Amino acid sequence: MSISPPLGLLRDPDFGRLFAATALGQLGDRIIFLALPLVAIAALHADEFQVGLLASMTTAGSLLVGLPAGAWVDRMRKRSVMIGADLLRALTLLTIPAAWWAHLLTIGWLYTVALVHGVLTVFFDVAYVSYLPHVVGRGNLVEGNSKLSAIRSVTSISGPTLAGPLIGLVGAPATLLVSSAGMAVSGLLASTIGKREEEPEPSAHPQLGREIKEGLKFVLTHPALRAITAGDAIFNLFLVMYQTMLLVFLQRELGIGPVGVGLVLSGMGCGALLGALLATTFAKRVGQGRVIWLASLVTCPWTVLMPLARPGWSLYAAAVGLASLSLGGVVRVVAQSSLQQALTPDRLLGRMSATARFVSWGGIPVGGFLGGAAGSACGAAGTLWIGAAGMTLSALPNVLSPLRTGHSRDSR
Repeated sequence: MSISPPLGLLRDPDFGRLFAATALGQLGDRIIFLALPLVAIAALHADEFQVGLLASMTTAGSLLVGLPAGAWVDRMRKRSVMIGADLLRALTLLTIPAAWWAHLLTIGWLYTVALVHGVLTVFFDVAYVSYLPHVVGRGNLVEGNSKLSAIRSVTSISGPTLAGPLIGLVGAPATLLVSSAGMAVSGLLASTIGKREEEPEPSAHPQLGREIKEGLKFVLTHPALRAITAGDAIFNLFLVMYQTMLLVFLQRELGIGPVGVGLVLSGMGCGALLGALLATTFAKRVGQGRVIWLASLVTCPWTVLMPLARPGWSLYAAAVGLASLSLGGVVRVVAQSSLQQALTPDRLLGRMSATARFVSWGGIPVGGFLGGAAGSACGAAGTLWIGAAGMTLSALPNVLSPLRTGHSRDSR
């Protein structure tokens, strides 16, 4: 039975704890998004290619463990995986300020931390997506995803706003202490959630390869899930190319300091928050299938304003364009995440999530590498043009699928 507004699911104590844990974990994550590349750019004087390679290391875990992670998570309690991943991520991040203070920090160290943190994030995200239907019930998935997206959007605003001045005050390496604390407290909060799943029944003859193949087949043979995953893969590849050079463009070509960069990214968070607040309404009025492709088609083109920007009013317009991208991105993700969870049986949730993540996130390390290479060849502004065009074209797989007319549940 669905829980009605205004507070809705927030009246449920377990969802409230998950909501709070998400807020703290995402706050730490948003600070990492700004602080980690700035450690490379400002503290270690990394060049464009090294910044791109760092972005690749951050997301390479999706390629390394993306598919087996789903099969492994389906064999375990999702809540336990989330707690363990959060605590280990907190410890991993602590090594950066420790190495900095000991004068041992190198770009290679950053690559290693980014890779380990990314692998742990794969396990956390797969478990998180699989755990939500257990906490809220399948009838509340759109509301649950919408509320969690809203708090993620709030942290997208507050994270860079907090990180910018902190970086200016204590430096990027020390700022990562805040990220580590957020991850640790998130894991502790998750441990207080009362709804505990029954331990999955062990298979008599567990075969990792067979289980991975089952998840792949389910996602790639379902027209709606296949289209969502393909669209995500294209979008994420070009988004990372864009993001990789965004900080370089803002800091080196426009001369904006950490506080200004934080404000621009906070504007993106404002767009994401508005998208989270409107996601349920859009899904109901436009249709859950249609809104997935319309959101990208309407909002992605505005990102071309950034490479055209100069200090002054054009930069403000470009910031609004980035906010528009975030708004559309959240509306799309809420709709497609809820649809993916609703179309997937419980026993396959982990593998569905891992398969979708592997395919759609698999291009992210490539995007970071290509972003760095394109930045070296075409400059930061040229790379932003390429990223904007690619993100807009990501709507095509969904437009060419049953989602074009909103049909999805009976599309197998």
